[in-house]
Amino acid sequence: MDLLDEITRAHRELLDGERKVITLRRRYDADVEDVWDACTNAERLSRWFLPVTGDLQLGGKYQFEGNAGGEILRCEPPRLLKVSWLFGDNPGFSEVEVHLSAEDDGTLFELRHTAEVPPEFWAMGGPGSVGVGWDLGLLGLSLHLAGLPQFDENTFHLTDEGRRVIIESSQAWGRAYEAAGAPPDQVAAAVASTTAFYAPEGESS
Repeated sequence: MDLLDEITRAHRELLDGERKVITLRRRYDADVEDVWDACTNAERLSRWFLPVTGDLQLGGKYQFEGNAGGEILRCEPPRLLKVSWLFGDNPGFSEVEVHLSAEDDGTLFELRHTAEVPPEFWAMGGPGSVGVGWDLGLLGLSLHLAGLPQFDENTFHLTDEGRRVIIESSQAWGRAYEAAGAPPDQVAAAVASTTAFYAPEGESS
């Protein structure tokens, strides 16, 4: 699998209002039921994303290991999942929606993350600060659906391929940021900050 192609084939959008909304849309070569199961089955989630615990049904609470947790707000198999996505002591408003639909013998996957973001945090990284993380997560889903081994998230940024993937993702979110109306200098600073966070200069395998 060409991992860089997996990044470039996705479509990204940003609604830059009081609440920030990032949308990541792409197609998978798998049927809707399989993609739904990969996104909602705890055992499968642990193989491509993170271990998850909790009451995984409508109204239940969930917690990803070392990451976000929240409540399952909507669950309409196999098309729609909506959860609160909370991390830290004062997370504010944050929700994630996943929409699945059949397309050309595959699945159109759309992830929408809506959040109230502190201005100082947004000024540092813009949409890429969370968007790159989602790109890497959905890259893991691509590998899982194709039956391929996962990359090591702790060392991926140290590889040449991993660094190229992260840089392309960061730049792609920069383009979405600019398309949403951000000035070029602000976009450039956000891309540089995001890239430095996910793939620091000077590190190599």
